[in-house]
Amino acid sequence: MNRLVVALAPLILAASAFSAQAQDPHAGHTMPASPARTRSAPNPLATPQTPPPAAQDPHAGHVMPSTQTPPAGDPHAGHQMPAQPATVDPHAGHDMSTQAPAQPDPHAGHDMSPMESAPADPHAGHDMSTMNMGPPDVSTSADNPGRPPEDPLPAAALSGPTHAADLVFGAEAMAAARRTLVRENGDVRATAIIIDRLEAGFGDEAETWLWDVQGWSGGDINRFWWKSEGEGDFNGGLEETELQALYSRAVTPFWDVQAGVRQDFRPDGEDTTHLLLGVQGLAPYWWEIDAAAFLSAEGDLTARVEAEYDQRITQRLILQPRLEIDLSASDIPELEIGSGLTSVEAGVRLRYEFHKEFAPYVGVEWSRSFGDTADYIVARGGEIDDARLVVGLKAWF
Repeated sequence: MNRLVVALAPLILAASAFSAQAQDPHAGHTMPASPARTRSAPNPLATPQTPPPAAQDPHAGHVMPSTQTPPAGDPHAGHQMPAQPATVDPHAGHDMSTQAPAQPDPHAGHDMSPMESAPADPHAGHDMSTMNMGPPDVSTSADNPGRPPEDPLPAAALSGPTHAADLVFGAEAMAAARRTLVRENGDVRATAIIIDRLEAGFGDEAETWLWDVQGWSGGDINRFWWKSEGEGDFNGGLEETELQALYSRAVTPFWDVQAGVRQDFRPDGEDTTHLLLGVQGLAPYWWEIDAAAFLSAEGDLTARVEAEYDQRITQRLILQPRLEIDLSASDIPELEIGSGLTSVEAGVRLRYEFHKEFAPYVGVEWSRSFGDTADYIVARGGEIDDARLVVGLKAWF
């Protein structure tokens, strides 16, 4: 038995030592403090160092104070860990002297502090002084200086026949097609007749009737325009008739200048002929204006201004205020007209459009004479003002 104990004693001691090392892998190691690793430029002539073996203890050289008990589970507790750089330089120890110099930074030395995170201007730094910053390519008249320049036609474009399609389809067929093209693209001829007022008036003194009709024929720019007005008494018959024949030319998109003659017909035979110059169109706020000056064959100068406005209550029910002012530059005793403001008519009509072309209406109208004209009317026993109910029809075709 004693011999067996003596034989097993080395094995028991070895097992105890192995158990102690399993608890602390560094137990019993002598850990002298290692000097801090100093990085220096490598010497290209130095003999290359043999790297340490892979099995070398990574904690070799660490000072492990024996007075500190490592916490459970931390194998490095109590180790003195010298400060290491956050990121190891992958080129440490490499000889970089033979490397080509890096490309210079194009922004080196630039002050980038005022730059913002907004997208960079694609034209930044470009010289824009020679660029043509003219108006956009919009459709304008050919003689408008604001129109962008166009290259002239090449000479070959005009070297062929004037109408090459005539050789294929025939000259007669192509001439008819060109006439249709011109007519359908700006040279349209149209005719209209407008019955502005066809009405009867009922007042204290008399029952009257009148017509106010006009029409035109032509294109968008040049037209022949005619106008006719007349009024009478249901008891006394026709009092006065007026007929105008005019040349009308559009000078702006909403205004026409008109010139022509006016002929007045009266029952007493005192007919009068006038030269006429006027304008007709659409004023701001949708007022329809018809203004003209008349110079008679006797040298009398008169003028008339008419204004109408359509106020839509619904799509079919329309309220129309209307104003007419007459003026004269001199006294015309034979026509009972005095100089200055001679008369004013103001009224309002409410019409219902069964169709655009057919709209009956009812309304009221007030009229008054002024100045010497009123004196002429009073002298013959007439009334200088009048109010009446009107019923009529507005139509066009």
